[in-house]
Amino acid sequence: MSQTAVLRILDANANRAAEGLRVVEEFVRFVLDDAHLTGICKQLRHDLTDVVATIPLAERLRARETAADVGTEATTVAEFQRESPAAVAAASLSRVQQSLRVLEEYAKLLDPQIAARLEPLRYRLYTLSRAIGIAAESRRALNDLRLYVLLDGGPSPEGLEQSAASLLAAGVQAIQLRDKQRIDRELVERARRLRRVTAEAGALLIINDRPDIAAVVHADGVHVGQDELTVKDARAVVGPQRLIGVSTHSLDQARTAVLDGADYLGVGPTFPSGTKQFSAFTGVELLRQVAAEVSLPAFAIGGVNLANLDEVLDAGFRRAAVAGAIVKAADPPAAAAEFRRRLDSASRPRLADA
Repeated sequence: MSQTAVLRILDANANRAAEGLRVVEEFVRFVLDDAHLTGICKQLRHDLTDVVATIPLAERLRARETAADVGTEATTVAEFQRESPAAVAAASLSRVQQSLRVLEEYAKLLDPQIAARLEPLRYRLYTLSRAIGIAAESRRALNDLRLYVLLDGGPSPEGLEQSAASLLAAGVQAIQLRDKQRIDRELVERARRLRRVTAEAGALLIINDRPDIAAVVHADGVHVGQDELTVKDARAVVGPQRLIGVSTHSLDQARTAVLDGADYLGVGPTFPSGTKQFSAFTGVELLRQVAAEVSLPAFAIGGVNLANLDEVLDAGFRRAAVAGAIVKAADPPAAAAEFRRRLDSASRPRLADA
């Protein structure tokens, strides 16, 4: 193969990859409104530009021959059909992945050092692609989810089931079973009862820190903390169909959880809590930081109650995970209904489908 032909291949695929990354960047910037992923996409595009710049532009231009390129006439009907902005981004991500592989392989004929610099860009793109896909799907699937309540096992399975049913009827949309004291068999029995009532109500059931139990009772997902299983390890147990939530206590942890493949975030602890002890509190400032940068569905956690809910809303959060403020209220269903009313009334209009 002549060097001119190699340069034509590299030139075409460098252009294709850069164009595709720009298309993806516009999606995460304007549709997902995600500053974190936008920054990653932009950096990847710039790093690709730096690598391609090692191939002399003058040589690329002399080798380029668009008018005589037989491939410009080869098109399919599917190339001109996209059903949503997310589909546009997905098609471009696929195009970029293919282009990076072509660049890497043919660069070996020109300069192996160029190929070596391209390989890590391709791996970074795989991680970015997963994060974008999960963010788009989670926003779609959890778009209306505002109120998430954490319950312990309660004094009896029957009492737990009745309590959960009354909260679901009042507007709770997700229940997390969080109980680190009970033996596994008792926890599984309670989880199965919760699975039944949440399924009947069309609500989600999440199990705290126990992906094995989440899988056994067919829960909708598992929630893990920073000291518990990683997203990767939890995913190995619950599989690809279930949600994985991650508690995050800093902006860096939130960013990491997005790239690790989390489906949603818990962000806090925002305020002192009567149900869980923390050595420090992140306050509403962390909520503001995450709301400004991350589009993955995120819930304010830690001591959220009706008295401080306005601070959560003012920080840009429209979702809350609540425990004591509801379950220890004089009238838990009434407290849940009021939480739901205020969260719904403060929520932004539904975004156009991604």
